[in-house]
Amino acid sequence: MTASPEGPTPTIALRPWLLLAVFSLVGFLINASTFYSLGVVLPDMVRDGGWSWTAAGFGFTILGAAVGASSYFPALLIRRFGVRPTLLLGAGVMIAGFGCLSATYGLPSYFLGAALCGVGYQMMALIPGTHVIAATFHKRGLPFGIFFTASALGGVAGPWMVLAVMGHFHDDWRLLWRLWMLVSLVMGLVCAAALGGRRWFAQAADQTDRELAAVIAKPARKGVWRTAEAWTVQAAVRTPQFYILLAAYFGHLLVGVTVSSLSVAHLTERGVTTTIAGAMLSLEALVQTGVRAVGGVLGDYIDPRYLLILALGSLAIGSAALSVASNVPMMLIYATGSGLGFGLTALAVAMLLLNYYGRGHNLEIFSLTCLVGTVSALGPTLGGVLRDSSAGFASTFQLYAGVIAVVFVAAVFMRPPKSHSALPVGEPSAR
Repeated sequence: MTASPEGPTPTIALRPWLLLAVFSLVGFLINASTFYSLGVVLPDMVRDGGWSWTAAGFGFTILGAAVGASSYFPALLIRRFGVRPTLLLGAGVMIAGFGCLSATYGLPSYFLGAALCGVGYQMMALIPGTHVIAATFHKRGLPFGIFFTASALGGVAGPWMVLAVMGHFHDDWRLLWRLWMLVSLVMGLVCAAALGGRRWFAQAADQTDRELAAVIAKPARKGVWRTAEAWTVQAAVRTPQFYILLAAYFGHLLVGVTVSSLSVAHLTERGVTTTIAGAMLSLEALVQTGVRAVGGVLGDYIDPRYLLILALGSLAIGSAALSVASNVPMMLIYATGSGLGFGLTALAVAMLLLNYYGRGHNLEIFSLTCLVGTVSALGPTLGGVLRDSSAGFASTFQLYAGVIAVVFVAAVFMRPPKSHSALPVGEPSAR
Protein backbone atom coordinates (compact mmCIF):
# COMPACT_ATOMS: atom_id res chain seq x y z
CA MET A 1 0.00 0.00 0.00
CA THR A 2 1.34 3.44 -0.88
CA ALA A 3 2.12 6.06 1.68
CA SER A 4 -0.82 8.11 2.88
CA PRO A 5 -0.94 11.64 4.23
CA GLU A 6 -1.24 10.15 7.73
CA GLY A 7 1.78 7.87 7.57
CA PRO A 8 3.82 5.45 5.50
CA THR A 9 3.16 1.83 4.85
CA PRO A 10 4.92 0.50 8.00
CA THR A 11 2.61 2.59 10.20
CA ILE A 12 -0.43 1.13 8.48
CA ALA A 13 1.00 -2.36 8.90
CA LEU A 14 1.80 -1.96 12.59
CA ARG A 15 -1.11 0.10 13.81
CA PRO A 16 -3.68 -2.74 13.48
CA TRP A 17 -1.71 -4.71 16.08
CA LEU A 18 -1.59 -1.69 18.36
CA LEU A 19 -5.35 -1.31 18.00
CA LEU A 20 -5.82 -5.01 18.67
CA ALA A 21 -3.81 -4.65 21.89
CA VAL A 22 -5.85 -1.63 22.99
CA PHE A 23 -9.22 -3.20 22.24
CA SER A 24 -8.12 -6.44 23.89
CA LEU A 25 -7.25 -4.48 27.05
CA VAL A 26 -10.60 -2.73 26.94
CA GLY A 27 -12.40 -6.05 26.49
CA PHE A 28 -10.51 -7.46 29.46
CA LEU A 29 -11.41 -4.56 31.75
CA ILE A 30 -15.02 -4.20 30.57
CA ASN A 31 -15.74 -7.88 31.17
CA ALA A 32 -14.04 -7.85 34.57
CA SER A 33 -15.81 -4.69 35.71
CA THR A 34 -19.38 -5.54 34.70
CA PHE A 35 -20.75 -9.08 34.66
CA TYR A 36 -18.04 -10.72 36.73
CA SER A 37 -17.78 -7.97 39.31
CA LEU A 38 -21.53 -7.75 39.77
CA GLY A 39 -21.85 -11.53 39.99
CA VAL A 40 -19.45 -11.62 42.95
CA VAL A 41 -20.72 -8.61 44.93
CA LEU A 42 -24.42 -9.16 44.24
CA PRO A 43 -24.96 -11.33 47.35
CA ASP A 44 -23.53 -8.50 49.49
CA MET A 45 -25.73 -5.95 47.74
CA VAL A 46 -28.77 -8.19 48.25
CA ARG A 47 -27.99 -8.58 51.94
CA ASP A 48 -27.34 -4.88 52.56
CA GLY A 49 -30.36 -3.79 50.55
CA GLY A 50 -32.75 -6.45 51.82
CA TRP A 51 -33.75 -7.34 48.26
CA SER A 52 -35.35 -10.53 47.00
CA TRP A 53 -33.44 -12.67 44.52
CA THR A 54 -36.13 -11.94 41.94
CA ALA A 55 -35.28 -8.23 42.18
CA ALA A 56 -31.54 -8.93 42.23
CA GLY A 57 -31.80 -11.19 39.20
CA PHE A 58 -33.83 -8.54 37.39
CA GLY A 59 -30.98 -6.07 37.82
CA PHE A 60 -28.63 -8.53 36.16
CA THR A 61 -31.27 -8.98 33.46
CA ILE A 62 -31.30 -5.23 32.90
CA LEU A 63 -27.52 -5.30 32.47
CA GLY A 64 -27.72 -8.05 29.86
CA ALA A 65 -30.78 -6.56 28.18
CA ALA A 66 -29.07 -3.18 27.89
CA VAL A 67 -26.07 -4.86 26.26
CA GLY A 68 -28.37 -6.48 23.73
CA ALA A 69 -30.88 -3.68 23.17
CA SER A 70 -28.19 -1.05 22.63
CA SER A 71 -26.11 -3.13 20.21
CA TYR A 72 -27.35 -1.28 17.11
CA PHE A 73 -26.73 2.13 18.71
CA PRO A 74 -22.90 1.93 18.47
CA ALA A 75 -23.18 0.88 14.83
CA LEU A 76 -25.21 4.00 14.05
CA LEU A 77 -22.74 6.20 15.93
CA ILE A 78 -19.75 4.63 14.20
CA ARG A 79 -21.24 5.11 10.73
CA ARG A 80 -22.20 8.70 11.54
CA PHE A 81 -19.31 9.99 13.67
CA GLY A 82 -16.56 7.34 13.62
CA VAL A 83 -15.11 4.90 16.12
CA ARG A 84 -13.22 7.32 18.36
CA PRO A 85 -16.19 9.55 19.37
CA THR A 86 -18.25 6.41 20.00
CA LEU A 87 -15.59 5.05 22.35
CA LEU A 88 -15.27 8.33 24.27
CA LEU A 89 -19.02 8.58 24.69
CA GLY A 90 -19.07 4.95 25.82
CA ALA A 91 -16.50 5.72 28.52
CA GLY A 92 -18.74 8.50 29.80
CA VAL A 93 -21.71 6.15 29.93
CA MET A 94 -19.67 3.56 31.85
CA ILE A 95 -18.58 6.18 34.39
CA ALA A 96 -22.21 7.20 34.94
CA GLY A 97 -23.27 3.57 35.33
CA PHE A 98 -20.62 2.72 37.91
CA GLY A 99 -21.45 5.96 39.70
CA CYS A 100 -25.07 4.87 40.07
CA LEU A 101 -24.01 1.45 41.40
CA SER A 102 -21.66 3.04 43.94
CA ALA A 103 -24.51 5.25 45.21
CA THR A 104 -27.09 2.46 45.34
CA TYR A 105 -29.35 2.48 48.40
CA GLY A 106 -32.43 1.20 46.62
CA LEU A 107 -33.44 -0.74 43.56
CA PRO A 108 -33.98 2.23 41.16
CA SER A 109 -30.33 3.33 41.22
CA TYR A 110 -29.23 -0.32 40.98
CA PHE A 111 -31.36 -0.82 37.89
CA LEU A 112 -30.23 2.46 36.31
CA GLY A 113 -26.57 1.69 36.94
CA ALA A 114 -26.94 -1.77 35.42
CA ALA A 115 -28.64 -0.30 32.34
CA LEU A 116 -25.95 2.33 31.79
CA CYS A 117 -23.16 -0.23 32.20
CA GLY A 118 -24.85 -2.43 29.61
CA VAL A 119 -25.02 0.40 27.08
CA GLY A 120 -21.42 1.39 27.76
CA TYR A 121 -20.31 -2.22 27.39
CA GLN A 122 -21.43 -2.29 23.76
CA MET A 123 -20.12 1.17 22.98
CA MET A 124 -16.60 0.42 24.24
CA ALA A 125 -15.97 -3.28 23.67
CA LEU A 126 -17.77 -5.76 21.45
CA ILE A 127 -19.19 -3.73 18.56
CA PRO A 128 -16.27 -1.33 17.90
CA GLY A 129 -13.73 -4.07 18.64
CA THR A 130 -15.07 -6.55 16.10
CA HIS A 131 -15.59 -3.76 13.57
CA VAL A 132 -12.00 -2.51 13.79
CA ILE A 133 -10.51 -6.02 13.70
CA ALA A 134 -12.60 -7.03 10.68
CA ALA A 135 -11.58 -3.85 8.86
CA THR A 136 -7.84 -4.06 9.53
CA PHE A 137 -7.05 -7.81 9.34
CA HIS A 138 -7.86 -10.04 6.38
CA LYS A 139 -6.73 -13.12 8.37
CA ARG A 140 -9.07 -12.68 11.27
CA GLY A 141 -8.87 -15.94 13.16
CA LEU A 142 -5.85 -15.06 15.31
CA PRO A 143 -6.85 -11.41 15.95
CA PHE A 144 -10.39 -12.44 16.88
CA GLY A 145 -8.94 -15.16 19.09
CA ILE A 146 -6.73 -12.64 20.88
CA PHE A 147 -9.59 -10.18 21.31
CA PHE A 148 -12.08 -12.71 22.66
CA THR A 149 -9.37 -14.36 24.77
CA ALA A 150 -8.58 -11.06 26.44
CA SER A 151 -12.27 -10.56 27.20
CA ALA A 152 -12.39 -14.03 28.74
CA LEU A 153 -9.30 -13.22 30.82
CA GLY A 154 -11.33 -10.39 32.31
CA GLY A 155 -13.72 -13.04 33.55
CA VAL A 156 -10.83 -15.00 35.03
CA ALA A 157 -9.33 -12.02 36.81
CA GLY A 158 -12.57 -10.20 37.60
CA PRO A 159 -13.75 -12.26 40.60
CA TRP A 160 -10.27 -12.31 42.13
CA MET A 161 -9.82 -8.58 41.57
CA VAL A 162 -13.15 -7.99 43.27
CA LEU A 163 -12.33 -10.28 46.20
CA ALA A 164 -8.95 -8.59 46.63
CA VAL A 165 -10.45 -5.09 46.68
CA MET A 166 -13.30 -6.13 48.96
CA GLY A 167 -10.91 -7.88 51.33
CA HIS A 168 -8.51 -4.94 51.48
CA PHE A 169 -11.25 -2.35 52.00
CA HIS A 170 -13.41 -4.25 54.49
CA ASP A 171 -16.02 -5.50 51.98
CA ASP A 172 -16.81 -1.98 50.77
CA TRP A 173 -18.50 -2.74 47.45
CA ARG A 174 -19.30 0.94 46.92
CA LEU A 175 -15.60 1.73 46.73
CA LEU A 176 -15.21 -1.04 44.16
CA TRP A 177 -17.62 0.69 41.78
CA ARG A 178 -15.80 4.00 42.29
CA LEU A 179 -12.52 2.37 41.30
CA TRP A 180 -14.15 1.10 38.11
CA MET A 181 -15.22 4.67 37.34
CA LEU A 182 -11.56 5.69 37.32
CA VAL A 183 -10.62 2.72 35.14
CA SER A 184 -13.35 3.66 32.62
CA LEU A 185 -11.92 7.17 32.33
CA VAL A 186 -8.45 5.80 31.63
CA MET A 187 -9.81 3.32 29.06
CA GLY A 188 -11.53 6.09 27.16
CA LEU A 189 -8.41 8.24 27.02
CA VAL A 190 -6.21 5.33 25.90
CA CYS A 191 -8.62 4.45 23.09
CA ALA A 192 -8.76 8.06 21.92
CA ALA A 193 -4.97 8.25 21.83
CA ALA A 194 -4.44 4.96 19.96
CA LEU A 195 -7.15 5.13 17.31
CA GLY A 196 -6.27 6.77 14.01
CA GLY A 197 -8.40 9.23 12.07
CA ARG A 198 -11.29 8.27 9.82
CA ARG A 199 -9.19 8.72 6.66
CA TRP A 200 -6.54 6.27 7.84
CA PHE A 201 -9.19 3.78 8.92
CA ALA A 202 -10.93 3.92 5.53
CA GLN A 203 -7.60 3.37 3.73
CA ALA A 204 -6.73 0.41 5.98
CA ALA A 205 -10.17 -1.13 5.42
CA ASP A 206 -9.88 -0.78 1.63
CA GLN A 207 -6.49 -2.50 1.74
CA THR A 208 -7.98 -5.30 3.84
CA ASP A 209 -10.79 -5.80 1.33
CA ARG A 210 -8.32 -6.08 -1.54
CA GLU A 211 -6.21 -8.62 0.34
CA LEU A 212 -9.26 -10.66 1.26
CA ALA A 213 -10.55 -10.61 -2.31
CA ALA A 214 -7.21 -12.03 -3.48
CA VAL A 215 -7.48 -14.84 -0.90
CA ILE A 216 -11.05 -15.69 -1.87
CA ALA A 217 -10.08 -15.85 -5.54
CA LYS A 218 -7.75 -18.75 -4.71
CA PRO A 219 -9.04 -22.30 -4.18
CA ALA A 220 -10.58 -22.85 -0.72
CA ARG A 221 -8.12 -24.23 1.81
CA LYS A 222 -9.07 -27.10 4.10
CA GLY A 223 -12.79 -26.50 3.77
CA VAL A 224 -12.94 -22.95 5.19
CA TRP A 225 -15.80 -21.38 3.22
CA ARG A 226 -15.87 -17.60 2.63
CA THR A 227 -18.26 -15.58 0.54
CA ALA A 228 -16.99 -13.35 -2.25
CA GLU A 229 -19.96 -11.01 -1.83
CA ALA A 230 -20.99 -8.29 0.59
CA TRP A 231 -24.44 -9.38 1.65
CA THR A 232 -26.93 -6.68 2.56
CA VAL A 233 -28.67 -6.88 5.92
CA GLN A 234 -31.98 -7.55 4.17
CA ALA A 235 -30.50 -10.46 2.23
CA ALA A 236 -28.75 -11.93 5.27
CA VAL A 237 -31.86 -12.00 7.45
CA ARG A 238 -33.72 -13.96 4.77
CA THR A 239 -31.39 -16.96 5.19
CA PRO A 240 -31.96 -19.74 7.79
CA GLN A 241 -28.25 -19.70 8.62
CA PHE A 242 -28.60 -16.23 10.10
CA TYR A 243 -31.28 -17.43 12.51
CA ILE A 244 -29.28 -20.49 13.53
CA LEU A 245 -26.35 -18.22 14.35
CA LEU A 246 -28.73 -15.83 16.08
CA ALA A 247 -30.09 -18.71 18.18
CA ALA A 248 -26.56 -19.85 19.03
CA TYR A 249 -25.63 -16.35 20.18
CA PHE A 250 -28.87 -16.16 22.17
CA GLY A 251 -28.23 -19.51 23.83
CA HIS A 252 -24.66 -18.76 24.85
CA LEU A 253 -25.71 -15.44 26.38
CA LEU A 254 -28.68 -17.06 28.12
CA VAL A 255 -26.42 -19.56 29.86
CA GLY A 256 -23.42 -17.25 30.26
CA VAL A 257 -25.19 -14.37 31.97
CA THR A 258 -27.11 -16.77 34.22
CA VAL A 259 -23.98 -18.67 35.22
CA SER A 260 -22.08 -15.48 36.02
CA SER A 261 -24.95 -14.05 38.06
CA LEU A 262 -26.42 -17.09 39.84
CA SER A 263 -23.84 -19.89 39.90
CA VAL A 264 -22.17 -18.66 43.12
CA ALA A 265 -25.52 -18.40 44.90
CA HIS A 266 -26.63 -21.79 43.49
CA LEU A 267 -23.50 -23.63 44.59
CA THR A 268 -23.41 -22.06 48.05
CA GLU A 269 -27.01 -23.17 48.58
CA ARG A 270 -25.88 -26.70 47.76
CA GLY A 271 -23.25 -26.61 50.49
CA VAL A 272 -20.25 -25.30 48.53
CA THR A 273 -18.19 -22.55 50.16
CA THR A 274 -18.22 -19.08 48.63
CA THR A 275 -14.50 -19.29 47.93
CA ILE A 276 -14.81 -22.55 45.99
CA ALA A 277 -17.91 -21.33 44.14
CA GLY A 278 -16.04 -18.17 43.12
CA ALA A 279 -13.06 -20.27 42.10
CA MET A 280 -15.29 -22.37 39.83
CA LEU A 281 -16.55 -19.18 38.19
CA SER A 282 -12.97 -18.12 37.59
CA LEU A 283 -12.07 -21.60 36.29
CA GLU A 284 -14.97 -21.36 33.85
CA ALA A 285 -13.59 -18.05 32.61
CA LEU A 286 -10.07 -19.53 32.47
CA VAL A 287 -11.34 -22.31 30.19
CA GLN A 288 -12.96 -19.62 28.04
CA THR A 289 -9.58 -17.99 27.73
CA GLY A 290 -7.79 -21.12 26.60
CA VAL A 291 -10.36 -22.24 24.05
CA ARG A 292 -10.71 -18.77 22.52
CA ALA A 293 -6.96 -18.60 21.99
CA VAL A 294 -6.91 -22.05 20.37
CA GLY A 295 -10.13 -21.42 18.46
CA GLY A 296 -8.82 -18.17 17.02
CA VAL A 297 -5.77 -19.96 15.59
CA LEU A 298 -7.88 -22.82 14.21
CA GLY A 299 -10.55 -20.53 12.74
CA ASP A 300 -8.49 -19.77 9.62
CA TYR A 301 -7.83 -23.48 8.97
CA ILE A 302 -10.94 -25.33 10.22
CA ASP A 303 -14.44 -24.25 9.34
CA PRO A 304 -15.79 -22.33 12.35
CA ARG A 305 -19.02 -24.34 12.05
CA TYR A 306 -17.24 -27.27 13.66
CA LEU A 307 -16.11 -25.01 16.47
CA LEU A 308 -19.71 -23.91 16.93
CA ILE A 309 -20.96 -27.50 17.12
CA LEU A 310 -18.35 -28.36 19.75
CA ALA A 311 -19.20 -25.21 21.69
CA LEU A 312 -22.94 -25.81 21.82
CA GLY A 313 -22.58 -29.42 22.87
CA SER A 314 -20.19 -28.47 25.66
CA LEU A 315 -22.43 -25.63 26.81
CA ALA A 316 -25.43 -27.96 27.17
CA ILE A 317 -23.39 -30.48 29.16
CA GLY A 318 -21.93 -27.78 31.41
CA SER A 319 -25.31 -26.26 32.21
CA ALA A 320 -26.81 -29.66 33.01
CA ALA A 321 -23.85 -30.51 35.26
CA LEU A 322 -24.15 -27.22 37.14
CA SER A 323 -27.78 -27.94 37.95
CA VAL A 324 -26.78 -30.94 40.10
CA ALA A 325 -23.23 -29.97 41.09
CA SER A 326 -22.24 -30.24 44.74
CA ASN A 327 -18.95 -32.14 44.52
CA VAL A 328 -15.67 -31.40 42.78
CA PRO A 329 -16.07 -33.74 39.76
CA MET A 330 -19.45 -32.29 38.77
CA MET A 331 -18.26 -28.73 39.36
CA LEU A 332 -15.27 -29.38 37.10
CA ILE A 333 -17.62 -30.69 34.38
CA TYR A 334 -19.74 -27.56 34.77
CA ALA A 335 -16.78 -25.17 34.69
CA THR A 336 -15.09 -26.92 31.77
CA GLY A 337 -18.22 -27.42 29.67
CA SER A 338 -19.65 -23.96 30.26
CA GLY A 339 -16.28 -22.30 29.76
CA LEU A 340 -15.57 -24.15 26.53
CA GLY A 341 -19.07 -23.52 25.21
CA PHE A 342 -19.30 -19.88 26.17
CA GLY A 343 -15.77 -19.19 24.98
CA LEU A 344 -16.09 -20.74 21.53
CA THR A 345 -19.67 -19.79 20.66
CA ALA A 346 -19.15 -16.02 20.43
CA LEU A 347 -15.91 -16.50 18.48
CA ALA A 348 -17.45 -19.01 16.07
CA VAL A 349 -20.57 -16.90 15.47
CA ALA A 350 -18.51 -13.75 14.81
CA MET A 351 -16.31 -15.58 12.29
CA LEU A 352 -19.21 -17.36 10.58
CA LEU A 353 -21.10 -14.10 10.09
CA LEU A 354 -18.05 -12.68 8.32
CA ASN A 355 -17.45 -15.85 6.30
CA TYR A 356 -21.10 -16.21 5.27
CA TYR A 357 -22.07 -12.56 4.63
CA GLY A 358 -18.82 -10.60 4.08
CA ARG A 359 -17.38 -7.50 5.76
CA GLY A 360 -19.21 -4.75 3.88
CA HIS A 361 -22.27 -4.76 6.15
CA ASN A 362 -20.91 -6.85 9.01
CA LEU A 363 -21.11 -3.91 11.43
CA GLU A 364 -24.89 -3.84 11.03
CA ILE A 365 -25.34 -7.64 10.74
CA PHE A 366 -23.29 -8.37 13.86
CA SER A 367 -25.00 -5.55 15.76
CA LEU A 368 -28.37 -6.98 14.78
CA THR A 369 -27.26 -10.37 16.08
CA CYS A 370 -26.26 -8.82 19.38
CA LEU A 371 -29.79 -7.44 19.80
CA VAL A 372 -30.85 -10.92 20.89
CA GLY A 373 -29.05 -10.23 24.14
CA THR A 374 -32.14 -8.24 25.11
CA VAL A 375 -34.16 -11.46 25.28
CA SER A 376 -31.45 -13.75 26.64
CA ALA A 377 -30.94 -11.33 29.51
CA LEU A 378 -34.20 -12.60 30.96
CA GLY A 379 -32.22 -15.66 32.09
CA PRO A 380 -31.29 -14.36 35.57
CA THR A 381 -34.81 -13.00 36.14
CA LEU A 382 -36.36 -16.36 35.27
CA GLY A 383 -33.76 -18.01 37.47
CA GLY A 384 -34.70 -15.70 40.36
CA VAL A 385 -38.41 -16.42 39.89
CA LEU A 386 -37.81 -20.18 39.85
CA ARG A 387 -35.56 -19.85 42.90
CA ASP A 388 -38.20 -17.97 44.89
CA SER A 389 -40.91 -20.47 43.90
CA SER A 390 -38.96 -23.73 44.16
CA ALA A 391 -36.17 -22.92 46.67
CA GLY A 392 -33.49 -23.82 44.15
CA PHE A 393 -31.78 -22.88 40.87
CA ALA A 394 -31.41 -26.42 39.49
CA SER A 395 -34.47 -26.33 37.21
CA THR A 396 -33.19 -23.12 35.62
CA PHE A 397 -29.92 -24.63 34.43
CA GLN A 398 -31.67 -27.82 33.28
CA LEU A 399 -34.13 -25.80 31.19
CA TYR A 400 -31.33 -23.81 29.56
CA ALA A 401 -29.39 -26.98 28.78
CA GLY A 402 -32.41 -28.18 26.79
CA VAL A 403 -32.57 -24.93 24.83
CA ILE A 404 -28.90 -25.24 23.87
CA ALA A 405 -29.40 -28.86 22.80
CA VAL A 406 -32.02 -27.78 20.23
CA VAL A 407 -29.67 -25.18 18.72
CA PHE A 408 -26.89 -27.79 18.67
CA VAL A 409 -28.97 -30.03 16.40
CA ALA A 410 -29.66 -27.12 14.02
CA ALA A 411 -25.95 -26.25 13.84
CA VAL A 412 -25.06 -29.84 12.95
CA PHE A 413 -27.17 -29.63 9.78
CA MET A 414 -26.28 -26.01 8.86
CA ARG A 415 -24.46 -25.32 5.58
CA PRO A 416 -23.23 -22.02 4.01
CA PRO A 417 -25.98 -19.81 2.51
CA LYS A 418 -26.44 -19.86 -1.24
CA SER A 419 -25.04 -16.99 -3.30
CA HIS A 420 -27.23 -14.03 -4.11
CA SER A 421 -26.94 -10.74 -6.00
CA ALA A 422 -25.17 -8.41 -3.57
CA LEU A 423 -23.12 -5.24 -3.45
CA PRO A 424 -19.46 -5.39 -4.43
CA VAL A 425 -17.08 -6.37 -1.65
CA GLY A 426 -16.19 -3.43 0.59
CA GLU A 427 -19.33 -1.33 0.29
CA PRO A 428 -20.17 0.76 2.18
CA SER A 429 -16.77 2.30 2.81
CA ALA A 430 -15.50 1.84 6.35
CA ARG A 431 -15.45 4.67 8.85
